[in-house]
Amino acid sequence: MNRHLYSLLFHLGLPVLAGRLAWRAWQAPAYARRLGERFALGLPPLKPGGIWLHAVSVGESIAAAPLVRELLARYPDLPITLTCMTPTGSERIQSMFGGTEYAGRIQHCYLPYDLPWAAARFLDRVQPRLAVVMETELWPNHIHQCARRGIPVALANARLSERSARGYGRFSGLTAPMLAELSLIAVQTQVEAERFLALGARPECVTVTGSIKFDLQIDPALLARATALRQQWQAEARPVWIAASTHAGEDEIILAAHAELLRQWPEALLILVPRHPERFAAVHELCLRQGLATRRRSSAEALQAGDQVLLGDTMGELLFLYALADIAFVGGSLVANGGHNLLEPAALGKPVLSGPHLFNFLDIAAQLREAGGLVEVGDAQALAHQVARLWREPESVREMREAGVGVMQANQGALARLLDGLRRLM
Repeated sequence: MNRHLYSLLFHLGLPVLAGRLAWRAWQAPAYARRLGERFALGLPPLKPGGIWLHAVSVGESIAAAPLVRELLARYPDLPITLTCMTPTGSERIQSMFGGTEYAGRIQHCYLPYDLPWAAARFLDRVQPRLAVVMETELWPNHIHQCARRGIPVALANARLSERSARGYGRFSGLTAPMLAELSLIAVQTQVEAERFLALGARPECVTVTGSIKFDLQIDPALLARATALRQQWQAEARPVWIAASTHAGEDEIILAAHAELLRQWPEALLILVPRHPERFAAVHELCLRQGLATRRRSSAEALQAGDQVLLGDTMGELLFLYALADIAFVGGSLVANGGHNLLEPAALGKPVLSGPHLFNFLDIAAQLREAGGLVEVGDAQALAHQVARLWREPESVREMREAGVGVMQANQGALARLLDGLRRLM
């Protein structure tokens, strides 16, 4: 398949795309808003001539935040256009960069679909001097339209699993020319660099920078707020654990583990944070059906001594909710989703647990596991056992905390290496 056939198939698939969008809008009404932006129609006012950065959804937006702040500091005269593909990503961008200190510097819209005319219309409006795409969000027409205009495109914090590489390899007529048009591929590991090269990336454009997720800096004020809230709840002595970024099929396992823990620690509290907001209501109903006293974070009500589950149904609070807990389980890993960012709880000094499905974070997981900062579990019984063990063994908690922080510190510097590469493109 070449790019022209890909574009034709994309156009033919628009009715299917519309149906999928309607289905998602039924689940989450925010998908029904700002539809024009997805076709580069009705875009908000956008200053041209700056830096365009694309982060597909919440995880990539969070990872991009330190990079965006550094770009703002290094290029004070340039506007930065942030794009994403999901309402949750949009909410996260606006919560991070919607303040008055960013007024006139940060501008935001959805990235239009990868149709040649939509990509061209978008770039004609934004006219960026540099395009930065986070991780592996590769769109052939957007990249080609940048190349036609002489706009360098950098793939930042790039990762490419073996499974994804096999998928790209099946469409080498499309993939190889697209990768050859990239000006910089800043990959997380040498293994991933080799996969990009095998798919057709230019050797002089591929560099191993490491993961910028290791450069996460925790605001001391966040830790102070978490301590103050636990004191306000009179929950300093309560055993508290968090299951974050959970997917369908995981919540039942986690609640079963919590039910087992409640038999040993009746005062135990689970902070349960579904990954997608369209699942908040369903997970709340699931908690109630399980007979668990559940309070929704969005209600802004104070936690009560009898509450057994706090449902984290707000946006932009994940780090804060991690800070409230003693032990962290990272979801998307008990089901074959590939896992989520293990470094956020590690940076907060929390012992980290996960399921076995971590193919999106193999290198990070391996480093944490080998250092003793990560324990993997496969079912509710194993999860309950490990949480209980850590509550009983403060020394094990200390060892896992030190291991996680040590891995973070040993791998920092990726952001500086990435920024150096972007500077050369500018």
